[in-house]
Amino acid sequence: MTPRRPCPPAPGPLEEYAARFDDLFFSLAQRRGFREYLTGLLAPRERDKTITCLAGAEPVAGAGMPGVQRLQFFLSESPWEAEQVKDRRLELLREESATAPHDGGGIVIDDSGDRKDGTATANVGRQWLGRLGKTDNGIVTVTTVWTDGRVYYPLHATPYTPAHHFARGRSDPAFRTKPQLSAALAARGKAAGFGCRAVVADCAYSVSDDWYLALREAGLAYVVALKPHRGTWAPADQPPTPIEAAHSLTWRDAKRPGDWTPVERHFRDGHTETWWAADARLGGYGPDSPCRLIVATTDPTGLPEKATWYLATNLPHPDAPHATTSPHPPAELAEIVRLYGLRPWIEQSYKQIKDELGWADFQVRADRTIRRHQTLVNCAFSFCWDQWFAAPGPLDATAPDPYPNDGPERGTSPVPPAPTALLAQGLTRHPFLAHPRIALNRWWRAWTDTDPPSELQALIDAVTTGHGIDLYRRI
Repeated sequence: MTPRRPCPPAPGPLEEYAARFDDLFFSLAQRRGFREYLTGLLAPRERDKTITCLAGAEPVAGAGMPGVQRLQFFLSESPWEAEQVKDRRLELLREESATAPHDGGGIVIDDSGDRKDGTATANVGRQWLGRLGKTDNGIVTVTTVWTDGRVYYPLHATPYTPAHHFARGRSDPAFRTKPQLSAALAARGKAAGFGCRAVVADCAYSVSDDWYLALREAGLAYVVALKPHRGTWAPADQPPTPIEAAHSLTWRDAKRPGDWTPVERHFRDGHTETWWAADARLGGYGPDSPCRLIVATTDPTGLPEKATWYLATNLPHPDAPHATTSPHPPAELAEIVRLYGLRPWIEQSYKQIKDELGWADFQVRADRTIRRHQTLVNCAFSFCWDQWFAAPGPLDATAPDPYPNDGPERGTSPVPPAPTALLAQGLTRHPFLAHPRIALNRWWRAWTDTDPPSELQALIDAVTTGHGIDLYRRI
């Protein structure tokens, strides 16, 4: 067999990660494209991570550059399988002890909506975009995230195709709702070896009977939020909505809590909060029923809107008659609150990191190409965790310029380098993952040969050591 030609390495530790995917690409061009695409996604940029941005080229005018065309071909035309790349990424997550899944975690459902113009792009339509809080033209992707409160990473993703893309609309056999897609993805996650205590979702999924049925058929437990004012059939003398069921619970004070149980919540920054949780009764919900209604709040008297959860779960009460025959182990109130407490990772960190990696910045039309881009973004996401738990490497106090032959016009920089661990150590090719000191120094020296003012030097030193800049602060 003819030996493979060596591929230009990716910057720093990214090369070791990318090399684990090499057997999935049959040509040098594919291996090189994979490395360059991930490098571009991981590099800090001040504009959308389109193909020209990933290649380090000028927008529009640089679209015809060889590097841009090479990445465009890799994404759109090159014959590689995104499913194989995704499976390898999940395999690496399972094999790493720090990110390996366990049965105490949760699979969280998310549907990311991003605005897109026009109608020519696959899966685009006028629909509800949660992050914008309105109905607009865009694309929604249903994703599953595995998390245990310590780590969180994407599992599977599939774009939702609006009904108008099908010949028979919502009655078309190929049409799938977002709850149906999410349940199928959760089942795939379990089949792929990512066990969980429960599937966690917001109130948008609590109104779908198909979602509950699909999870039950897959043998998955769930913890899903309910809308507080959504009514259900109940006798006239019983509360008809979750919020009224919560108000019917007895409470006097913290020393005489009545139906409520104190639950201590632990947050990532180390602080704790005391919440109160209780099993409520509403229609068919109850502690002795197959489906429980859990109310968790910081204030049982006022039930503040922003700090009260109304949760449905099929995890049985420890004292329920069916607890011994249920396919799911019983769950105390504290565990159910913990499980739903995993969902805020979606809003507080997961979406922001995806956006920084260019999740919605693609400028392609075809469904396959969109899925490829999302697969590569998820690879970049997983690489971040790979490095988070990696042993610290040696400090690089020199951080050589990635363009050693293209130095400042007015001599070398007198700015002392700050010792720090770099993602890209040594020489790299653009787009590069290098220290911001390099760019800041080159920009200053291109303008003047004098030393920076003390205020600017302090700012450069702050950025060099990893401190962010408040762009809206008046100096």
